[in-house]
Amino acid sequence: MPARRRLLDCDRTATIACRIAAAAALALMCAATPLQAADYYAGKTIDLIIGGNVAGGYDIYARVVGRHLGRFIPGHPTIVAKNLPGAGSARAAAFLYSVAPKDGSVIGAVFPSVMISPLLEDRTQALFDPTKFQYLAAAENATRVCITHARSATKSYAEALERKTIIGATATGGATRDYATMHRRASGAKFEPATGYRGSADILLAMERDEVDGLCGLDWASLKSQRPDWIASKTVHILVQDNLEPEPELTALGVPQFWQYVGNEEDKRAVALIIGQQVFGRPYLAPPGMPAEVTQILRAAFSATLQDKDFLADAERTRIDVAPSSGERVQRLVEELYATPKRIVERAKELVRP
Repeated sequence: MPARRRLLDCDRTATIACRIAAAAALALMCAATPLQAADYYAGKTIDLIIGGNVAGGYDIYARVVGRHLGRFIPGHPTIVAKNLPGAGSARAAAFLYSVAPKDGSVIGAVFPSVMISPLLEDRTQALFDPTKFQYLAAAENATRVCITHARSATKSYAEALERKTIIGATATGGATRDYATMHRRASGAKFEPATGYRGSADILLAMERDEVDGLCGLDWASLKSQRPDWIASKTVHILVQDNLEPEPELTALGVPQFWQYVGNEEDKRAVALIIGQQVFGRPYLAPPGMPAEVTQILRAAFSATLQDKDFLADAERTRIDVAPSSGERVQRLVEELYATPKRIVERAKELVRP
């Protein structure tokens, strides 16, 4: 008989011996869970698939998380970071969805655009269903920015509305390409995407080489971790901030929000859908079909990691921001995204379509 049932079956007149026996059985049942978790992961490794290039903002962030995560998983498995870039993290997401084992031995760190790309791009609809992933956490409530190098003639967003500005971008599906296109269509900014770069690290180098003026769709945290000297030396112009709520640090620097440049109310709703993905910045997820018990083990480990003082100290040294959301909250937010009215989805598709 289950221990909880035994406690219920010991009525008010039951003997003390009955209650002691039932309580002992319940204690044994509760103690079994962490022991089983330790046995499950003892001596094992977990592959952390990173859907971005080495030395990019997402790679830097995921490796910091990976350095600490194993301490909070019973059995202390080794976390092995592996990069699988391509198609704005869609390649990594497709691998997790269809190929990776569903036993908790493989998890992923992907761009938040992965959650919304099947909603906005027909090309990715057959690859994976974002509502079916098991979300483990999100490490940041991200703000994205458009920037130009100091040598660029475009030094403000108002000037970007008047002057052609070459914006480095990845292929279709990446935030750098999508956001440049969104800005051009929703506000009339004269951004001209130069596509084909592998990731933000390559685009930043292209800015240094004067191949392009700037970059859109870059996380503010990534800029601070990848080029902190640019901010201090004013080597970069921060044109605009993309977010639902203003970022205090950027607002103090006088960086405007994108909303003031979008006049059409329906366009504002479509833009809100596109940038809504940033609420769960730096998402971590597992394949669909993973056992619920394993999902809970990993969610608890991420929650503990993202609040740990040693991790937070490491994050500060690496200049990455931490504003975590639980896996349960991310799961709910993704489901809400896919309940968006069709007309808003169609307009959002037009805003990011190449």
